[in-house]
Parts: sequence; structure tokens; C-alpha cells
Amino acid sequence: MTRKIAIIGDRFMLPEVFRQEIEKACGDGLDIRTLEQPWPDEPMEHGYAVNGLDGLKEYFGDPDDVVGFIGDAEVLVTQLAPLSDGMMKRLPDLRLVAVSRGGPVNIDIAAARRNGIKVVNVPGRNASAVAEFTLGAILAETRLIRVGHESLRAGEWRGDLYRADRTGRELSEMTVGVVGYGNIGTKVVKLLRAFGTKVLVADPYVQLSAEDRNAGVELVALDELLSRSDVVTLHSRVSEETKHIINRDTIAKMKPGVIFVNTARGPLADYDALYEALVSGHIGSAMLETFAVEPVPADWPLLKLPNVTLTPHIAGASVRTVTYAAEKAAEEVRRYLAGQPPVNPC
Repeated sequence: MTRKIAIIGDRFMLPEVFRQEIEKACGDGLDIRTLEQPWPDEPMEHGYAVNGLDGLKEYFGDPDDVVGFIGDAEVLVTQLAPLSDGMMKRLPDLRLVAVSRGGPVNIDIAAARRNGIKVVNVPGRNASAVAEFTLGAILAETRLIRVGHESLRAGEWRGDLYRADRTGRELSEMTVGVVGYGNIGTKVVKLLRAFGTKVLVADPYVQLSAEDRNAGVELVALDELLSRSDVVTLHSRVSEETKHIINRDTIAKMKPGVIFVNTARGPLADYDALYEALVSGHIGSAMLETFAVEPVPADWPLLKLPNVTLTPHIAGASVRTVTYAAEKAAEEVRRYLAGQPPVNPC
């Protein structure tokens, strides 16, 4: 019997890349169909109240269209297609969903268990990309790259940026606090160590690797990290515990003039408190890559501040993220078809 696989990709996770990796891993004889969704040229749904898709976040696609495309496929490979309990009940042949992202928030995992559908994911798929981006973000602030660029764009030569009381600082003389020591945070720490940076880590659920401990990285409480760090960079997952971890109280514990970087998730920060601290100068500058609402409103106050760098949630976007995620998803499909247990079950 020919095994049927439905691939729903988009203009980042290209369906043809999925197909190529699956054929490479699994060989011929598969019935593979592909669909390309128009994300990111069109925005995804972020999980506000949508009838029949309760609890799903960061997805793209009409439920009826998705169900119609999957049809009698045994395997679904996707990045963003939603899959709710009601949709699963209309897909009796579906047995495996391979989601090419670290957090499969577009899938109702509990419903998948009830419906006998295995779900696998690709943890850390963009960890290297985000870690590299984070270093770029930190350097853009510490070495005044954004400030110099914007002044030249405006026709102003900022020779004063060479003054000792205004110029930037090298990472080798700074302390950087890394909040969250998961797939991305550990890579950020490794990159910072290469600059000779003093690194502090706050994460109550981990121990530092022997390599990091031997290199002088310290595991400290969040309050101590905030009070000692010249730069604070976030790499935690969003949970009830971490939502608004950066707020008026925690900002007050930071050094005056601290640099703040968020390449993790928008809800980790209270934006009203952040705005106030940036206006007052208590936070010297910030680099914000993710937001609680995306796209951000055109009149959002943080867009108008001169000491903020903003990017449209692109830290994890790299060509290697695409190929790596497709390779790992294809391996999960191969293992399933061969009757082997998954590497990353959800």
C-alpha cells in the first residue's frame, strides 16, 4: 500500500524542501502532495478568539481548506497549518503530524492523543540563528551602530560619538545577563564567552554545563542578574511564571543605563513599563525583535523612541533554519514509516 503524505509549507518553510528531504530519507514509492501557504507575505493568526480553533496559536490556514488538502493522508508535515480537535475528527486516516518548529502551538496536542495521532516537533530548530541575531542586536546597541546609522541617514555627522563620555563599550569589559538557559540561551552564552564577556545566567530549572562553569559563567538569581548586568537579554519561554518578567519592579532593579534585548517572546515584557524606563533613561536603549501583538500597530509609542531598535520577528529566519527543520522532520517521517519510535514526541 502506498503511504500518503501531505505537506503544507509556506514561503519560509518551503514545501519542496520538505519533499526533497523526505524523499532523500525515505526513498521512492510515496504519494506526496504539497501546498504552499502565503505566509509570511500574509500575516498568521496569533490565537485570538476564533471559533473552532480555541487554544491554538501562531497558525495559518482556513480549517476547511486544511482538512480538504490533507484528505486521506496518513502523515502531515507542516509548520503553521492548524489542527484542532474538530479537524482531527474529520481526518480518520491521519496518524502522524510532524511540525517543523520548536513549539507546536498550532496543534491541539491533547486532542491528538485522544484521536490516536502522534505529534513530533523540531526543538531548537532556529537556536543558532536566534543566538547569532542576539549577538548582532547587542553589538548594535553597545557599539552605537544604530545611532550612527540613523544620524547619517538624517544627514548628521555624529563626531561626538567618538567622545569618551558618549562612545560605546566593548563586550570584553561588560557583564551580560542571560535570562533563560535553554537551546538558545546556551548558544548565546557560548558566543558571548568568545568576546571575553562576563556572563551571568538566571534560570531556576537548570544547572550550568561544566564548560560554562569552568569559563567563569555564573548561575544567579534573577534579582542579582538584573542588578549586576550592563546588558540584559531574554531567552525564556512564555509561561504564567515568566509573563511580564520584565516589569516596573524588575526594571527598577536594573543598573541605570542598562541595555535591554528581547529576541524571545513579546509577552515576557510589560511594554508600558519598558516605555517609561526608556523615556526616563533608566534603560539606556533596547533592541526589540518580538512583540505581544504582531504586526505592531503603526502608532505604537515604542516605534517613536530614538533609543530603540526594532525588527519584525526575524531572528529565527535563516536558510539553515529551513534546511535543518526539514531534515529533522523528514527523519521523524522515516522513523514512523519504519515502525521506529520518534526522536521528539510531543
